[in-house]
Amino acid sequence: MSDAALFWNPKFSASDYVYGTDPNDFLRQHSHKLPAGGAVLSLGEGEGRNAVYLAEQGFTVTALDAATAGLIKVSKLAERRAVSVKTLHADLNQYKIAPGIWHGIVSVFCHLPAELRARVLREAVAGLVPGGMLLMEGYTPRQLAFGSGGPKDIDLLLEPDAIFAELEGLELLHFAEVQRIVQEGRLHTGMAAVLQVVARKPLA
Repeated sequence: MSDAALFWNPKFSASDYVYGTDPNDFLRQHSHKLPAGGAVLSLGEGEGRNAVYLAEQGFTVTALDAATAGLIKVSKLAERRAVSVKTLHADLNQYKIAPGIWHGIVSVFCHLPAELRARVLREAVAGLVPGGMLLMEGYTPRQLAFGSGGPKDIDLLLEPDAIFAELEGLELLHFAEVQRIVQEGRLHTGMAAVLQVVARKPLA
């Protein structure tokens, strides 16, 4: 079992949805920018709140996570909401995003070690079809001052300059570090420092 699975399976084995069942606010605000009805890959989906929401909006969604306990909850939530979500049990250390097949790629609080994150984001850029969109939100190092959720290891946090470089090849439509209240279940609660990204693969 991978390190990611060992870390997340116990959390997702709780009886409740530890990050809630409502979608991430930033995703909800910008999901209409994804190509209508397109194929969307959600990285580190967890328990399904974002994937199920996107399926409700008419997207064909694949929810990727290393934790089987999370993916079981994805399927249960999708069934409860009467939508279809494909689950993909994979660790991003081994999984390679196929090039040129996704209309949208979503990364919401999917915090990875910097070296792995750089590779995954390069693959995400290549994985989008022309006109495809990347939606991303994650904590920055300034989050450590708030203690309202997220990793404590600075290597797992998103420094805007690094992310800007790693998204080379995409047109950045929205790229901002902001402070906002994040209220998502019992593990994301309070004022937070986040980086928000909306980026598009050029048509040519």
